[in-house]
Formats: sequence, structure tokens, C-alpha cells
Amino acid sequence: MTVSVNTRQLPSYDQPPVSEVVCSVLFNSIEALLSPHIGLLWQRFQPDYPFCNDVAPLASKVEVFNNPIIEARLQLSDIPPLPRVWFISSDETRVIQIQRDRLIHNWRKISLNSEYPRYGSLIKAFQDHLNGFNSFIEEADLGRVQIRQYELSYVNQISQGEVWETLEDIGKIFPDFKWQTGLDRFLPKPQSIDWDTTFDLPEEFGRLHISIRNVVLNNHPTLLFELTVRGIGNYNSLDSMQIWFDAAHEWIVQTFADLTDEKIQTTVWKRRG
Repeated sequence: MTVSVNTRQLPSYDQPPVSEVVCSVLFNSIEALLSPHIGLLWQRFQPDYPFCNDVAPLASKVEVFNNPIIEARLQLSDIPPLPRVWFISSDETRVIQIQRDRLIHNWRKISLNSEYPRYGSLIKAFQDHLNGFNSFIEEADLGRVQIRQYELSYVNQISQGEVWETLEDIGKIFPDFKWQTGLDRFLPKPQSIDWDTTFDLPEEFGRLHISIRNVVLNNHPTLLFELTVRGIGNYNSLDSMQIWFDAAHEWIVQTFADLTDEKIQTTVWKRRG
């Protein structure tokens, strides 16, 4: 399959509501990877990533077509479990996450001064880190990276008071989900929103997952709008990986434009193109 991508025609925003971007690759578990190897690997990413943290490993979610999503639980074995390790940048906006079967690179908005660095910069950094990890694995004679699946996620935060006041205003942001009001309505106004949907992408290239829900972040009501593409298609090599990510990025950007109000895109998020 060949995916056609024309990034020059994609909408762009000067002030997008994006708060996090996650690039991830899932691969066959590298059982020989041990904690001492992680320490040696960290040295390669310093001083750009001077901080380190251990967190619980993630279970994998693998897209299988003609079947529901397969959620693989962590399996018990004779090999001691290895935590997911975070290498954190000096400004704490970038994180490299590594576990035996996954490498993740994410950018996150830490403060109002954290400027979104744009997709091109993020995908290049992700590829560089993956190449560095792959080289380390080969040099240490731990095996090789055998890719199973890619994932690209964009998380958007839309705070109360920016373009909405109550959850009844949901249709002002997302016209497809307008909440009807009127004196003859039986239902009161909603107290929470939790909406999820999924779209199959062409030729089993992957799936697009969309989530809209209300949360409280830093004591402030916020709408969390998440878009994730997960899959692999025929792009199961490092050489063809960027073709998959470019197409996934196009689906996310065009979906964001489809689902959000055009006036808000222009006046609040400063859409260009």
C-alpha cells in the first residue's frame, strides 16, 4: 500500500490547544535488556536528558483488523520485570520512555511559555532517538528491534472560559455534538462528558481513536480532546516508518479541523491555511 501525504496543504495554527504529542513504537520484547543496560543507554542521551525516573510499564494495545483490539497483559516469566524508564529533558518538556517492548518520545506543555515545537521537529527527534536505541541494542548484542506497531497521539486541552463556560456549550466547539436546549427538555444539563469513537483507516493502515471528555486540571475545568492513530500497515521497517507517521499526522490534523468549529479555529487558535 502507498499512502499519499501532502503536508503543505494541512491546516496550521499559531496558537493550537495542543498540550502533548506522543510518538511511539512497539516492538518484540527484548528480554536481554536489563537495568544496567538502561544506565549505559542513559549516558548516550545526556546532557540533553539529565533527569531520570522509573514508572510502571505499559501494557500493549495491538490493532487487529476484523477483530477487536487485543490488549496484551504483562506476562509472568522467569525474567525479572523491568520498569518503564523516563529520560527527561532539562526543561522537562521532552521525555524519552523506554521499556523492553517500546520506545516513546513525547513533548508536553509544562507552562504557558512551553511553545509547541511542531510535528517536523518532533518526528525527527523521535527517529534520532529510535536510531540511537537501535544502535545501542545491536552494539550490546542484545538482539534487534523488530517493529510490531506505531502510534501517534495529540492531546488538546481546552480550558473553561476560553471558548466555553458550561458543558451545554459543547456544540460551540464541536458542532457535531450540539446539546439541544429548550423549555420542553426533560433532561437537565449534563454534569460530565465522555465520548469515544473509532475509525478504520484505508487498507488496514491503522485506526483513528478520538476521545472528548471533561476533566479538572490544576483545579480548572478542562475539555480533553485526544486523537490517536495506531497501526502499521505494510510499513514495518525503520526506513519506511516516517511514511506511516506522516500519514497518521495528516489524519489527526484533518480530523481536528473537521470536528472543531471553524470560527474558533480562526479567531482563537489562529488557523493558517
